Amino acid sequence: MTDTRADEAERGITIKSTGISLFYQMTPESLEMYKGDRDGDEYLINLIDSPGHVDFSSEVTAALRITDGALVVVDCIEGVCVQTETVLRQALGERIRPVLTVNKMDRCFLELQFEGEEAYQTFSRVIENANVIMATYEDVLLGDVQVYPEKGTVAFSAGLHGWAFTLTNFAKMYASKFGVDEVKMMERLWGENFFDPATKKWTSKNTGTATCKRGFVQFCYEPIKQIIATCMNDQKDKLWPMLKKLGVTMKNDEKDLMGKALMKRVMQTWLPASRALLEMMIFHLPSPSKAQRYRVENLYEGPLDDIYANAIRNCDPEGPLMLYVSKMIPASDKGRFFAFGRVFAGRVATGMKVRIMGPNFVPGQKKDLYVKSVQRTVIWMGKKQESVEDVPCGNTVALVGLDQFITKNATLTNEKEVDACPIRAMKFSVSPVVRVAVQCKVASDLPKLVEGLKRLAKSDPMVLCTIEESGEHIIAGAGELHLEIFLPYRYEQVPQQA
Repeated sequence: MTDTRADEAERGITIKSTGISLFYQMTPESLEMYKGDRDGDEYLINLIDSPGHVDFSSEVTAALRITDGALVVVDCIEGVCVQTETVLRQALGERIRPVLTVNKMDRCFLELQFEGEEAYQTFSRVIENANVIMATYEDVLLGDVQVYPEKGTVAFSAGLHGWAFTLTNFAKMYASKFGVDEVKMMERLWGENFFDPATKKWTSKNTGTATCKRGFVQFCYEPIKQIIATCMNDQKDKLWPMLKKLGVTMKNDEKDLMGKALMKRVMQTWLPASRALLEMMIFHLPSPSKAQRYRVENLYEGPLDDIYANAIRNCDPEGPLMLYVSKMIPASDKGRFFAFGRVFAGRVATGMKVRIMGPNFVPGQKKDLYVKSVQRTVIWMGKKQESVEDVPCGNTVALVGLDQFITKNATLTNEKEVDACPIRAMKFSVSPVVRVAVQCKVASDLPKLVEGLKRLAKSDPMVLCTIEESGEHIIAGAGELHLEIFLPYRYEQVPQQA
């Protein structure tokens, strides 16, 4: 849905960060556990899928600036890698609250055949390693940023198969089944809590009997393992009664599926990833109105008591427009770009005149300052874009008609707001250190090459295009993969040598 480029599908990696706005309606059962302020049961989640490879970390930086929370995806076997650590530190530096999903759980059942206790220790180690990084950040306004499965801030997922769960899912199920308190059940499903079905008692230590097992193993891991094994062995006579007990109903055409296809469909129906992950985000990540209260210090360059800072702090839709463009996205029209960013205060509308403050703008001067009209406001929806009349604060937006005046990023405000200061420039975790010289095979194509390099520099926050004294055109990127993908043949359609 969000890997929209042909090379992303071909390589199986995310290269460009892509936005999508998701609508979600909470169920009455889920709302019973919700402790935050709310207005109704309908939510809009502006999600930005960003790359994991270090060469594309500039895309992550651009995404972090315009988000309030982060869903950190960690491989349950590989654990926390160096790039995960870098991104986590960057997110916390931007005062972005993280939640975690321990991914590729299907490997534990199908490939590695882990026993319950072994799987628990593996997951526990991954979560602990992530928390070690988060524990180094102390921020009074942000509070405790560590993640805890028993508090619902950790999900367990199999992204390839489309299923996921948090301990909340199982706590709800067992609370209604056994008539116990949901919060107490949640706490017992993680940590040093063991249950013995023979004595029907919980203990804080393993008693050593064959029936005594850890809460997570007994009530979460083994039921999933049993369902997966039954599906993979095509034991449908056993499967249907099990699913009936769980309240899972399959469509008639799905009942004919076999093996892995059946397993995927059963797991998606029982534990849909969309519900588990979106509910975790809604429950545990802050809304724009809450996050901007403490993020304003990181965002705004001007005085923190002026009307613009207050409008950002209060996420005020009636205040002056404060919009940050974090990246430029190539449009299908050759040579044109969408300006993609987030509205922090006020609202942006089609036809509205805006004041564009570029990265080199200095308050009181006219350098890198333009006043232009927004031709169209659109919401980014993965591969598609939806045109809208206006977009209020707290949302991501893409603007048409400003690409000739914005190089990589900029701050936008109302035409008459001459006292507004820009939003701080982003700090990248890597630098464009790998350089390559490019030249045309045919000298007459030089103007096309120059135009292509300009477009390349605009489309990627990290790419740097320069001309040496010798007249050579140099492209600098974060690494070999970065350059391999973004070498300008995609942009200027002329034969070139590198």
